[in-house]
Amino acid sequence: MPSPCPEPSSRNTAMTAANLTEQQRLELEAAAFRTLVHHLQTRKDVQNIDLMNLAGFCRNCLSKWYKAAADDLGVEVSNDQAREEIYGMPYAEWKAKYQKEASPEQQAAFAKSQGNA
Repeated sequence: MPSPCPEPSSRNTAMTAANLTEQQRLELEAAAFRTLVHHLQTRKDVQNIDLMNLAGFCRNCLSKWYKAAADDLGVEVSNDQAREEIYGMPYAEWKAKYQKEASPEQQAAFAKSQGNA
């Protein structure tokens, strides 16, 4: 079964402000990413299935993109390490503490978003 997460894409150069250096752009993107990850770590009430249904990505997608970026740079990062970076704790611990059973409505919305309804 294919991953429901969108494939990571290369940077959209049209988004780069003309007055930014490459280093400044990288630092801004990194800061925005860290803020997003921190926000998701503090919003444990927001379930991954809801993120997928509303935005088309979730914490697992972010961890896969993190791992793909590491692979692209030749940096050894395991799937578990990538998940821990995104979740702020081991994935199994996060799942046990915070993941709730998806409702039939959530599951139906997910199936529809994946073209399986």
